[in-house]
Amino acid sequence: MKIGFIGLGNVGGKLAGSLIRNNFDVTVREIDERLTNEFKKLGAKIAKSPKELAQKSDLIITSLPSPEVSAEVMENEDGVLNGLSENKIWLEMSTTDENEVKRLGNKVISKKAIPLDGPVSGGCHRAATGNIAIFVGGERKTFEKILPALTVMGRKVLHTGALGSASVLKVITNYLASVHLVALGEAWTVAKKSNLDLTKAFKGIAVSSGNSFVHETESQVILNGSYNINFTMDLVLKDTSLFDNLAKKLNAPLEISPKIVEIFKDGQKKYGSRAWSSMIVKRMEDLNKINFRAEGFPDELVDNESEEKGYEI
Repeated sequence: MKIGFIGLGNVGGKLAGSLIRNNFDVTVREIDERLTNEFKKLGAKIAKSPKELAQKSDLIITSLPSPEVSAEVMENEDGVLNGLSENKIWLEMSTTDENEVKRLGNKVISKKAIPLDGPVSGGCHRAATGNIAIFVGGERKTFEKILPALTVMGRKVLHTGALGSASVLKVITNYLASVHLVALGEAWTVAKKSNLDLTKAFKGIAVSSGNSFVHETESQVILNGSYNINFTMDLVLKDTSLFDNLAKKLNAPLEISPKIVEIFKDGQKKYGSRAWSSMIVKRMEDLNKINFRAEGFPDELVDNESEEKGYEI
């Protein structure tokens, strides 16, 4: 199977790297030529346009920063859609809107090709080692066909149902992670002002009912002070807004979600769109004139688990 990969950013580049590392035939496309050249050195082929990449690939993967960018890459004159033909597969691995992936999916189907959505979850450090989780929505038969590629990009792979279902589940999980992160800012504030040993507090939370994946990962770079989670404020705001807008479309009044969107808008205003998303806790540090520093925590997360072949859950 020839794979085309578009988008070599913080997540996409790591997913593409896993495919190359596991000897898949990979062609890449990225507007940043520096990244393109790095992947060429790793053994990837280079496409001059999304259209050319689609023409040369059996499976076309997009991993892009927003629904708007995905639409542009798909629908431009030299975009993916104009390079599709019968039985080619498009896998949208970007975090996107359910309706948008269905809209583009219908255009893919009109080319007699097959659409899937396949967002990932678990952090950039796990994407780097092929240990991230992958949700996939769409035709079951096609999911099974590309499973060998999915199980080198990710450790745990879940078929969620029809096209768009994976994108809904993804924005739900990202919303929950964002809530946990905001709550951690308040938790660390109380811990600090109570004069707790923050290293011991970290360990205590980790073994308690208050633990979360977000605490186990992001608290480490918060306590270090680097905040480097390899994910930026604008992307969290995009994800939380996708969740909030979905709830509005479903006529489901929510209480916490609008406040989370408001908090991340404020964080983006204070620290910038490209600030690390975990810097949202700095709002509490600044407000209380404290910091959450402790010795012995890393400035960047590394996945210490060995790379293993993934499997369907």
